[in-house]
Formats: sequence, structure tokens, C-alpha cells
Amino acid sequence: MTASDTAHPEAGATAVSNEPAPVQSTTKTLLGTGVGNALEWYDWNVYASFAVYFSTQVFNKEDPTSAFLATMAVFAVGFVARPFGGLVFGWLGDRIGRKEALTAAVICASVGSLIIAICPTYEQVGWLASAILLIARLLQGLAHGGELPSAQTYLSEHAPREHRGLWASSIYVTGTIGLILGLLLGLILNAALTPEQMNAWGWRIPFAIGAVLGLFALWIRSSMEESQVFEEHKTAQEERGEKVGIFSALVRNWKTALKVIGMTMGLTVAYYIWSVTMPSIAQTSFKYDADQAFTASLIGNVVFIVALPIWGWVSDRIGRKVCAIIGLLGCAVLYFPMFWLIQGGPDTWRLIVAISVQLILLAAFLSHAPAMYAEMFSTEQRTSGFGVPYSIAIATFGGTAGYVLTWMGNPNSFAIYSIVLLVLSSATILFFIPETKGKDLSEAAH
Repeated sequence: MTASDTAHPEAGATAVSNEPAPVQSTTKTLLGTGVGNALEWYDWNVYASFAVYFSTQVFNKEDPTSAFLATMAVFAVGFVARPFGGLVFGWLGDRIGRKEALTAAVICASVGSLIIAICPTYEQVGWLASAILLIARLLQGLAHGGELPSAQTYLSEHAPREHRGLWASSIYVTGTIGLILGLLLGLILNAALTPEQMNAWGWRIPFAIGAVLGLFALWIRSSMEESQVFEEHKTAQEERGEKVGIFSALVRNWKTALKVIGMTMGLTVAYYIWSVTMPSIAQTSFKYDADQAFTASLIGNVVFIVALPIWGWVSDRIGRKVCAIIGLLGCAVLYFPMFWLIQGGPDTWRLIVAISVQLILLAAFLSHAPAMYAEMFSTEQRTSGFGVPYSIAIATFGGTAGYVLTWMGNPNSFAIYSIVLLVLSSATILFFIPETKGKDLSEAAH
């Protein structure tokens, strides 16, 4: 057991919170973290959605298939950059401030979108167009690696500890809203523009919108107040003359980092399959048409948004562990039954039910996950301690989910792979993670 495992005493059900009350309104805290988080997810989704259009613009159009594969390879680079983003923005958040990390992350994401929006074509500058796209994706990958740990840390430190799970659910609520906005924009542009217009310049619109939205998010975040939990810790640290290096802190808590990876790997694979890539799987493997797949995915994600705050509230009542295990094991148990339901015929309702059921179960963990992760670490490394191993788990398992599925060539074989990871994540939480509900985040781990 690491130092961070015993960082905080258990809080009784009737304990009075001794954390400082937030100095800014609930609306401002949720909006400030949520708008940037939605922007990050929006940016990430529109790249995948519009890659088919701009791939022949920034790569050699003489081989469209090769150009598309190269574009998706650059997409994967964004996942590779995420652990570095967790390290960079984690250091910034733990040493300078949570607010500064949030502000820097949204700037980085916005600049990445702007670069893609104005990126010259292959015909204009040759290979430089591909290099510019790569730089933009690296920036967005860094931003994504830093956004979630910074946002969840800031939100968790502002939330009343008796409602921290409910507040934490806003992270995935706003992120899913950003994902849905990207999908809706794709539908609108495809309906309004001809394929020639989309290939020529229409694909630039969503990235330009992302850059403008970044300015709005920057304006909101620049007026936010720093976390009092962090300010008090920083003041006490300066008075003691302490200065802990980020690498030494990570090495010291390597066991907790492994636990983060273990509890995340099954979750991220299942989430990427059921929330993000299921429309493609439904079309390629189960004979659904594009309209059916999109409609089911859209409805399923709306159901997911509704389920998140409910599960967040429940986690504040019965605990984080039981909710997380219900979600992970429930998803594993119903994985094949939901696949069999989809295979029963290309009926939209079947796909809606399957996606909705699995996302409702995953919401049992994802809703309060930001709070649970934050409660595992001390104030001095709450951002970096979570951000680095979490980004590694996302890049290793979530980022490769689509490629592993393609390599296996059989969704049933991939289901077994996903189920095994879900069971391993459940075991990690059951045997190695203490209950963290109600922990006092202002107390440091020593």
C-alpha cells in the first residue's frame, strides 16, 4: 500500500466538511471546466469525422487510400502525445496552479484547431502540409493529455465533498455534449454542401469553429478562481521550504500509478467501442446502414448524458467502489447478449437498446471516475499523479481499440478481449483500491 492509499481518513456519514467553501459560484465552476472539456472532445471527434475529406488535401491525392491511412496514423499520434500532455500540464497544475493548467490546455487545443483550419494543401506546399497537420495533432494530443486531469482536479477541489461524485459527472456530460455537437455539425455540413465543396473547403469549417470556441473557453477560464485547497497547500509548502520534483513524486507513487492503469484499461476500451466506434462496427459487421447507426449512437449518447448525474449522485450515497464494479462487471456480463441483440437484424431499436444499456452501465463508473481518481492522490501531485498513468492507459488501450478490432477481424473475438480487460479492471478496484467517498482533499499524504 502506498502513501497515497492512506492519504485521507474516512469521513463518516454525518461528518461536517472542513474543506473551505468554494469562492466562486457553482455555475462558474461547472461552466469553466465544462466548456473547455466539451471543446476538447469536439476537436477530437471532428478530426475523425472529417478525415475522409481533408486526407486528400494534406496528403498525396493520387493514392486516396494511402492518404486516408496516413491521416488516421496522424490521428493516432495524438494518442501517443497524451502521456506527455499529462506530464507537462500535470507539472503545471501541481506546481503553478490548476487554473493555469486549464487555461494553457484550452489555448493549446484551440491553436491546434486553428492550424488545421488554415493548413495549406499538399498541392501548395508538398510534404510540409503533412508536417503541419502532424504538429497540429501533437498540440491537440498534448492538450487532451492535460485537459482531463486538470479539469477533474480543479472541479474535485471545488466540489463539496458530500456531492463530489455528482459534480464529477459533469466532466463526461460536457465531453459527450462536445462529441454530439461534432456529429451534428457533420450532418449539417454534409446536407448543406456538395461532396466537391466538402473536399475543397468545407472540411475546414469545424476546425475554424473549434478555434473560435477556444477563445470563448479562454475568456471564461481566465476569470476563474484558483482552488483554495491548492492555494493552502502551496502556501504551506513554501513556508516549509519544500519542493518535490514531479519525477520523484511519480516514482515514489508508482504503485498507485499502476492501479490507475489497471482500473482504466477495461473502461476505456469498452467506452471507445460502445460510445465512439459502434456506428462503424454496426455498418461493417452487422449490416446496419449509416442513418440507423448514427441515430442509435446519438440516442445512446443522450441516454448516457442522462445516466451520468444519476450515477454520480448514487456514488455519493453508497460509495465509489460498488458503483464502479457494478458498471464494469455489468458491461462485461452483458457484452455478448447486447452483441446478439444487434445481430438479430438491422433494426434501429436493437442498436439503440444495446448502446444505451452498455453506456448506462459504463456511466456507473465514468460518472464519478474524476472524483475517484482525484481522491486517490495528495494535493501535491493530484494532477500529474493521475494524468500521466491515465494518459498511458488511454493511449495503450483506448487509442488502439479500433486497430485491435480491425486486426482481429471479428467483433466476437474483440468482445472477449474487452471482457477480459473489464474483469481485470474490476479486480483492480475490488482488491487494491480503498473506498474514497467523502475524503478530505485538503489533507496531504505523507
